Amino acid sequence: MNSELPPEFIVKVDYDRCRRCRRCVMNCSFGCMTFKDRVVPEHRRCVACQRCVTYCPEYAITVSKNELAYKENENWSPEIRKNILKQAETGGMLLTGMGNPREYPILWDHLLIDACQVTNPSIDPLREPMELRTFLGRKPERLEFSMDEAGEIDLVTEIEPQVRLDVPVVFGAMSYGAVSLNVHRSLAMAASRSGTLMNTGEGGLHRELYPYSGNIIVQVASGRFGVHSEYLNTSAMVEIKIGQGAKPGIGGHLPGEKVGEDISKTRMIPVGTDALSPAPHHDIYSIEDLSQLIFAIKEATDYEKPVSVKISAVHNVAAIASGIVRAGADVVTIDGFRGGTGATPMVIRDNVGIPIELALAAVDERLREEGIRNNASILCAGGIRSSGDVAKAIALGADAAVIGTAALVALGCRICQKCYTGNCAWGIATQKPELVRRLNPQIGADRLTNLLAAWSLELKEILGSLGVNSIESLRGSRERLRGVGLDSQTLELLGVKPAGVGQ
Repeated sequence: MNSELPPEFIVKVDYDRCRRCRRCVMNCSFGCMTFKDRVVPEHRRCVACQRCVTYCPEYAITVSKNELAYKENENWSPEIRKNILKQAETGGMLLTGMGNPREYPILWDHLLIDACQVTNPSIDPLREPMELRTFLGRKPERLEFSMDEAGEIDLVTEIEPQVRLDVPVVFGAMSYGAVSLNVHRSLAMAASRSGTLMNTGEGGLHRELYPYSGNIIVQVASGRFGVHSEYLNTSAMVEIKIGQGAKPGIGGHLPGEKVGEDISKTRMIPVGTDALSPAPHHDIYSIEDLSQLIFAIKEATDYEKPVSVKISAVHNVAAIASGIVRAGADVVTIDGFRGGTGATPMVIRDNVGIPIELALAAVDERLREEGIRNNASILCAGGIRSSGDVAKAIALGADAAVIGTAALVALGCRICQKCYTGNCAWGIATQKPELVRRLNPQIGADRLTNLLAAWSLELKEILGSLGVNSIESLRGSRERLRGVGLDSQTLELLGVKPAGVGQ
């Protein structure tokens, strides 16, 4: 069947500047660029990964969106018409990568942070110490001490297992298979240098990364890929994955062609076998079932590691989170609908779930109302793009924020949303050796470390402007936020006053 779909992007080559070095042909992993006496672009294959543009020594290539003149119709946008044409030609689901890109309000951009003036002076972070360190895990309601005859003071209260973060930003779950081993190497090294954590995702942990165990969250998902006792104990924290923001309520699928020897050993599945994660955990159908798994993991790790439960941001997320905390979880991770993924049905990504801002506020409020907020830390994920977003998330109630897409962008990702093809030109979402080696893990780790260092400096500036010197002093301080351009119902859900209203 001949395609009636127009190309999404147009590639233009300035032949006066082109010196026919063929670097664009060598760098294009989607077969868009060919050479026939001169470079010839196949526009239909272009995904706007910008690899050819970046590596052209003469800057002779430009990629632009194909602006076709569709007759205007509010109900039938060009995107909807293109999607119908695709499905009419293929008869299959539309797959995509990354999180929800629709024009729903990005609430982070409608929240502004307070600043001190006159009677409540700000703090200069260049001259005063600022504390970004925080701890993940169950906190006691109060601390009790004893004093012996010599006047020595001892802590009597038993402290549950905690994980220390030197910066309140964690690298999110990305499984080996969905991303390359060089991505995991970069994340692990950067987490170790920065004093934070990386999450293995549901694909197990490659043996090469075992030395970084103090900075790794291992994940137990519905497929139980790569899960064994040594895996659980080679970690700082264990996470039970119930849901993912980009695809709430459905499982995962790693195609068999991506399952080579290394992934086979890591995931403990045969080479070339599709890795299918069921939508539910087949041993979890109630909070009581979840509690059994939580305590089974705690027992398997000698009660030395916090256990987290990750859920998608859905309509009744607050009640679900309350049940999770009461089931014994030490950390609740909430993933909003803008959270990234390597592959998901477009219909799920674009129509299921809710924004992380609303989910986070609802969960924090519910746990406070029930008097169990200190029983678990909250990690929020799904669209964290900057240090400003991190600060606002903590003010809404998070203990720390999780970044996935932002970390991949730092590694070179251009968000072309073709992760599921395995042809990533930047060596990120691919298992092809010739593409994987394009990402140097040492350079990747440097870039990620720099990103967190830059955000740390900015967070200290934000804290200073607020007149506080500790990130934990900001947690749940919604009175330091104001909303702009938000309706009264949204402001009420966020627990935030409109801009212009004082204390």
